[in-house]
Amino acid sequence: MREFTEQELIRREKAEELRNKGIDPFGQKIDVTTNSEELKQKYVDNTKEELIEMNIPVVIAGRIMTKRGKGKVGFMHIQDKFGQIQIYVRQDSIGEENYEIFKKADIGDIVGIEGTVFRTDTGELSVKASKYIHLVKALKPLPEKFHGLSDVEERYRRRYVDLIMNEEARKVAFARPAIIRSIRNYLDNLGYVEVETPVLNPILGGAAARPFITYHNTLDMNFYLRIATELPLKRLLVGGMDAVYEIGRIFRNEGMDKKHNPEFTTIELYKAYSDLEGMMEITEGIISNAAMTLLGTYELDYRGHHISLAPKFKKIHMVDAIKEKTGINFFEEMSLEEAKELAKKHGIELEPHFQYGHIVNAFFEKYVEDTIVEPTFVFGHPTHVSPLAKKSEDPRFTERFELFICGCEYANAFTELNDPIDQYERFENQLKEKELGNEEANEMDLDYVEALEYGMPPAGGMGMGIDRLTMLLTGSETIREVILFPHMKNKN
Repeated sequence: MREFTEQELIRREKAEELRNKGIDPFGQKIDVTTNSEELKQKYVDNTKEELIEMNIPVVIAGRIMTKRGKGKVGFMHIQDKFGQIQIYVRQDSIGEENYEIFKKADIGDIVGIEGTVFRTDTGELSVKASKYIHLVKALKPLPEKFHGLSDVEERYRRRYVDLIMNEEARKVAFARPAIIRSIRNYLDNLGYVEVETPVLNPILGGAAARPFITYHNTLDMNFYLRIATELPLKRLLVGGMDAVYEIGRIFRNEGMDKKHNPEFTTIELYKAYSDLEGMMEITEGIISNAAMTLLGTYELDYRGHHISLAPKFKKIHMVDAIKEKTGINFFEEMSLEEAKELAKKHGIELEPHFQYGHIVNAFFEKYVEDTIVEPTFVFGHPTHVSPLAKKSEDPRFTERFELFICGCEYANAFTELNDPIDQYERFENQLKEKELGNEEANEMDLDYVEALEYGMPPAGGMGMGIDRLTMLLTGSETIREVILFPHMKNKN
């Protein structure tokens, strides 16, 4: 049995009173003609006298956020998706019965207003109500604190309240789709085609990550929720779709922190006849275009740093970056045992499946990754940690980059491996790693190898996290701020 607070009980009584008056407490359609942003932009320069003469009729709707009244006159601010606007209410304008409904209205109720635009004696642009329309009775009170819920966890758990009370949360919520639209427009104008690929996959591949596993009753098969969209998209290159991209949800059964959520969004794109350099150029283009679209500038401050997202990002080989920080040159020939000794001396924990390339990557993660501030392409990843990338002239390394900004990875790209013989061997090596305990190793995807045997054009491919890009462009400190409904532990 649910229990209600005294205020919740009073609101329910008010809902009954409305029903007894023949008014639906939970409203009907209203034909809104404007919003708070449009009014403020359109009439920002008009004086009080001009607005009286213009006599502009409007219909607006929103949630009551403030309310005050004295005698037969009242004011309130209603909030729509763009912000708040003041409403001026007089009994002689809307009628005695409606004025009583206004007086009994609560903060959080949703109302419609027919009226005219005017400016108060204090200069605030407002709407003078000629008709007051009750739409929805809020049965729960809004939090009193300006920034919504005082408990940060509750902000994410009850995002709908956070969006009502927190202007910054609303800005981020609207910024995210604007960023995604900018990416779509940018790629569409370059001739890329947006496609959709399966979320359920019978084989684990396309990234190094632990999966979520589910079961399909009719097929009597286990499926993985996709950890990447890579392999299906590259199959489309084989089929002749020479420039494709997908923006979609990815699922990884891993830890949660400020940069990670088990369900997140990426864009992956693939371009026939391109390579690593081409992917650097398009990555710069996507990010700089999104910044200019959303912010009107390439310059921003993030995590205590001033950075520029203008094209021509810095480039450095992973081995050179490690040498700058440690003095160790992994270009020099060394045995696996020598590499392991170096790792032990530097406090790097060795896992059973570690080969030379894993150790190089571990050095980078320990000594370099967190120190990168300006947008930087780190390229030349070891072959052991890059099973889908084309080898460099030095076969220990690949034509792969990751983009880092303020110590965080934003994109991952390859000159794609299109040699089916080499790809088969890489998959076999991944199976050996899985046997040694690497839960993130890829499985053998024979269908993908067969697709390559039909011939995939030389190509470049890139994946980028939409959530992290949104964090960067909105100044958000945690991924939970930019995902509307992040995953949370159950409340005790």
